[in-house]
Amino acid sequence: MLRSRWLALVCCIALVVLGLAWELVLAPTGRGTLAIKVLPALLAVPGLWRMRLYTYRWMSLAVWMYFTEGAVRATSEGGLSAWLAGIEVLLSVLLFVACALHVRARLAAARVVPAEAGLAGPPA
Repeated sequence: MLRSRWLALVCCIALVVLGLAWELVLAPTGRGTLAIKVLPALLAVPGLWRMRLYTYRWMSLAVWMYFTEGAVRATSEGGLSAWLAGIEVLLSVLLFVACALHVRARLAAARVVPAEAGLAGPPA
């Protein structure tokens, strides 16, 4: 569970850094207004840091926005933008896997604790 937490946190921060660098410095589109796309990932970082299950759940859904953008731009653009889009796709898939594994492990751990408590029998 700890590895999935760190993988999710690192991938989320990497998506934020990649998105900002991509839209503001490396290959800006327009005047850099597309940098606002990093806002959902940026808002998720504190929740991922605090291990909030709700954040892992909604981030596992929101990450598909980044995947879709990366897939579209990887196939429609060329040069540096295509490479950055490929990196975005890779990071978004890793983030999804990490969030899914973390949620699954947390829910499994929550089911085990009540079952173990029930084995001890009623208090005397």
